[in-house]
Amino acid sequence: MELLNSETYGYGFVPTPYLPEGNDEYWIRNLQAAAVLGEMPWRNVRADEIAILEQNGCRAGNWNDVLVVDPFDPAMVRNSAFYGLVRLGRTENKLLKHHDFCVPVGIRNSTIISCDIGDYVSIQDCSLVSHYIIGKNCICSRIDELVTTNHTKFGNGIVKEGEDEDVRIWIDVMNEAGGRSILPFVDMIPADAFLWAAWRDDTALVEKLREITQETQALLCCGGNNKYSPEAGVQSRQRGFYGTIGRRTLIKSCRIIKDTMVGESAYIKGVNKLKNLTILSCEDEATQIGEGVELVNGIVGYGCHVFYGAKAVRFVLGRHCSLKYGARLIHSVLGDNSTVSCCEILNNLVFPVHEQHHNNSFLIASLIEGTCNMAAAATVGSNHNSRANDGEIRAGRGFWPGLSVTLKHSSRFASFCLIAKGDFPYELNIPLPFSLVINNVHANRLEVMPAYFWLYNLFALERNSWKTKNRDRRFRKEQYIETEYMAPDTAGEIIKALELIQEWMSSAGMNEGTADFESDYEREGKDEYHEYDYSTKDEDETIPAFGLERHTRPVVILKPRKAMAAYKDMLFYYGMKTTICYLENQADFSFEHSISQINEDLNSSENKVKDWINMGGQIVPAFFVDALRKDIREGNIKNWKSIHARYDEMAAAYEKEKACHAWKTLSFICGKSDSAHPLEKPEAFKAAMEKTVKISDWIRKQVYVSRAKDFHNPFRIITYRNKAEMDNVVGTAKDSSFVKQAEKNHRRFTEKVESLMGKF
Repeated sequence: MELLNSETYGYGFVPTPYLPEGNDEYWIRNLQAAAVLGEMPWRNVRADEIAILEQNGCRAGNWNDVLVVDPFDPAMVRNSAFYGLVRLGRTENKLLKHHDFCVPVGIRNSTIISCDIGDYVSIQDCSLVSHYIIGKNCICSRIDELVTTNHTKFGNGIVKEGEDEDVRIWIDVMNEAGGRSILPFVDMIPADAFLWAAWRDDTALVEKLREITQETQALLCCGGNNKYSPEAGVQSRQRGFYGTIGRRTLIKSCRIIKDTMVGESAYIKGVNKLKNLTILSCEDEATQIGEGVELVNGIVGYGCHVFYGAKAVRFVLGRHCSLKYGARLIHSVLGDNSTVSCCEILNNLVFPVHEQHHNNSFLIASLIEGTCNMAAAATVGSNHNSRANDGEIRAGRGFWPGLSVTLKHSSRFASFCLIAKGDFPYELNIPLPFSLVINNVHANRLEVMPAYFWLYNLFALERNSWKTKNRDRRFRKEQYIETEYMAPDTAGEIIKALELIQEWMSSAGMNEGTADFESDYEREGKDEYHEYDYSTKDEDETIPAFGLERHTRPVVILKPRKAMAAYKDMLFYYGMKTTICYLENQADFSFEHSISQINEDLNSSENKVKDWINMGGQIVPAFFVDALRKDIREGNIKNWKSIHARYDEMAAAYEKEKACHAWKTLSFICGKSDSAHPLEKPEAFKAAMEKTVKISDWIRKQVYVSRAKDFHNPFRIITYRNKAEMDNVVGTAKDSSFVKQAEKNHRRFTEKVESLMGKF
């Protein structure tokens, strides 16, 4: 406890060695104030105004340190105390209203220490407001403590001058033992966290990223888009930054807000504790934080909603994330457009569009690559099968663990795996995308049905892609996110899965299939796609599989020949749809020239690379990431802004790279000849387009069929008096909004194909 002189207390709490050389002690504060408030014509309070203020129950350590701007109505300042340099913006007899909450402008029943307050601000019943710069038209009402310390980092993983390394805030993503620790910063997106955490064998890269974050990460200064830059001379290592609250922000009925920077148009109500945070918010993407929330050491992204007792410690929230109903987020990075309720997430890196809504759901020490949905009572990452806490789980896009699923460290899943309800007692390695994974307790075996979604639940698969794109609420899209379930990453997984299934079928003495199982492009004279509907002859066929579970019990593949046919059709549809979209977007369309250009690009050394990487929801060729890592290691890229610019370059090249990959996939699936691509001739490509339209129509029908299953279940009607009541309560399959959307999607695609055919 230290006793200070009230007449001099203010900015003097900053130790002299940490002040910028050659500048006065208010240099950083003035720079921040200019960014938040603009140029303000401050003046001293006049003697007659002081008299009114004192008559209103106000006092100051030194009235000479209280500055105001005209017009200033001292009658609007009552029962308040001022210490240190306090500067007040325009204050008149006006009201500020936010929805139904309306308060007068001015300061009442509050203690203000060393603050700059903008025009027409209302501060009422605040026990302590210390070292803050508050923007225009803000409301601060009934706050117990609103304080900034001289060593604040606002959630960034940096250390200040004179501090020890052990005060640095690390986030232990993907692994509880800390072997993949990263440092949070204001502009962090999941791709940054993945780049930093995934290549731990590249020690030079890891060290460079730490240096970049410490030395060049500038601090947000005003809650808008204005930031300090190294060129301006303000480095994040310096002490003495003030907390800032952006314009039009409302903060009311809160307990402790400490070392927190708040953006514009934010709404904060009834929180228990906010400490060492940056809360990003702007008029177009306003952030809201509500009752019972406790957030410590983190970054809250633009447009986030955090309500109803949620807790988060050492975290980064992407744009438009929702954290509510007692959810707990610890040592984790959560990607854009994600919703987490009533559950616990520890030591995770989660890519954009993650849904986890239910109580008793746990996600521990995992990498989840986006567009995921976790069901109630799912426990993903139980580490009780090991004596150590260093296990991990990796799951590709579209990961879907079902009700009461328990998965053990260490496990890995390909994209769009659906895990059926059950306790999976052993570690899993499922390289087959779009699969249903079943723990058959009665037969004591693991069962995997490849291509399950394509065969039996296209409603869920198609709707997931549509929903991911349609519900992207980001006003400013910092990174391109792939929303299609068939993309270069999943196509590559399918190709590898085909090789595995073919190998297992050969070991089991089973041929790949008869004419019934041939892909449709090998058939002639069919009026409708899939006349045989993948046939039903192998409904009960199984083959042994190996390397999918860490145990000696049997592991079997269900319906392998049907899966082979489905996988091939998925690849064909992906290749044709992607190529059609690419050709349709060409300004001066010429089929021969466009195909020639694709072939030329394919012959380049870079495009021969098969591997694609999910970088935080953005699918990029592996050689792009290798080049980025090399440039960071060698010092050619010196800050995160330049790294993000490289992501933008990857996104700009994605359409062409994806088209090349799709064309190569068509060559693989259609049977490339030694001399030419099988679809290189216009006639062959036209025929392939006609087949693609048939597949699209089949998808439209299957969306309805898979949805209709819910309405044909005889047990659905038992809670209703009759079918008419049921229809009025839940509707019919044809009433489904997405069934109608699937019909629109098919019509649009058909029109696109017809338009392209007209250009041939």
